[in-house]
Amino acid sequence: MTQDTLTKATVILMTLAISALFLAMIQPFLMTLLLAGIFSALARPLYLRLQARLGCSESIASLLTLLLIAVMVLIPSVFLITILIGQALDVSELISIWVRGVIEDPTDFLAALQHLPFYDEVIEHRGLILEQAGQAATLVSKLLVDWVSSVTLKTVNFVFLTFVLLYSLFFLLMDGPKFILKLLYYLPLHTRDERLMLDKFTSVTRATLKGSFLIGVLQGGLAGIAFAVAGIDNAVFWGTLMALLSIIPNVGAALVWIPAVIILIAQGAVLTAILLALFCGLIVGSLDNVLRPILVGKDTRMHELMIFFSTLGGLLMFGLPGLFIGPVIASLLISIWEIYGVEFADVLPEVDESLVGPTAPSRPEHAAGCDEEAAPDEPAQAPACESDSSVSSESNSPPDT
Repeated sequence: MTQDTLTKATVILMTLAISALFLAMIQPFLMTLLLAGIFSALARPLYLRLQARLGCSESIASLLTLLLIAVMVLIPSVFLITILIGQALDVSELISIWVRGVIEDPTDFLAALQHLPFYDEVIEHRGLILEQAGQAATLVSKLLVDWVSSVTLKTVNFVFLTFVLLYSLFFLLMDGPKFILKLLYYLPLHTRDERLMLDKFTSVTRATLKGSFLIGVLQGGLAGIAFAVAGIDNAVFWGTLMALLSIIPNVGAALVWIPAVIILIAQGAVLTAILLALFCGLIVGSLDNVLRPILVGKDTRMHELMIFFSTLGGLLMFGLPGLFIGPVIASLLISIWEIYGVEFADVLPEVDESLVGPTAPSRPEHAAGCDEEAAPDEPAQAPACESDSSVSSESNSPPDT
């Protein structure tokens, strides 16, 4: 083994070991840092506009951006969460009272079922219905209590991590392009591949925010107002639940308003139930069908199944931050497979389209968004940061720290 080989091997081992140690040390904050990176990519256009129009320094523009985020997002979120916790407790208490009442005297419950159009078929299974309804209501009540308790216990931790998020976001808005260039310098990828990954990251993050957040807020807000007008208690809670379930395309909102319509019919409020069903089905449901393809489809260029499973999987694995992280991971997966297809295009065989039918798309010869004429040594730049003077065009030496 030559001295040069030994030196390089030692450097690689030390780099991996120290990097692993550092990541283990900051592991409690990795999720927060990742979210800060995602939000900085979204907020950077606002930061650049403020800096250009006000002619202020980078630090002042970053601080103003954080203040706008706090006023427009954080403060309303805290207010909403406060109301949500109170209404969740009310719903839990009402469910517990209802379960005890049904167990002690099921007469009213069975009388309410008579208003349903399929009562004759239902009454044959009254025992099973009472048992299953009681178990379901008890489970929902327990889940609500556990969720409220968890939120209460984690309040201090949430406040601290929010401070870490804002503190990180302050610096990432100013120095994000430098960090990106530093990272890309150490990745042995062509510029076209680096650009593809950055484009995917930016577009998917933007589309996820617009799709999951904007559509969810609109659906939950309109449905919450409709629930309140219909006389349904704790409308804020049900509207928020509908907003969260809106991540499931086409059917998410219906999982909330359809049971509400059935309950109204069972209570004898048939006209109110019909009006609520028409409003939620035609107005609230159309938001998903009309806005999602416009806001999400053109940005992500990902299949709905990929968006659905990545969002749901991210939510289950990472919690609420998974709404953003899941689709980002999916976008990176697609990007790396597209890069693989480009790098090994000369050895990958052609696919006979007749194997799966005439409508099957052929394997792309190059990844979308890649610059075929880009030289391998061309510098990589973040698309969202082109106007930032800190983004250097030097590629043969590492960016200054």
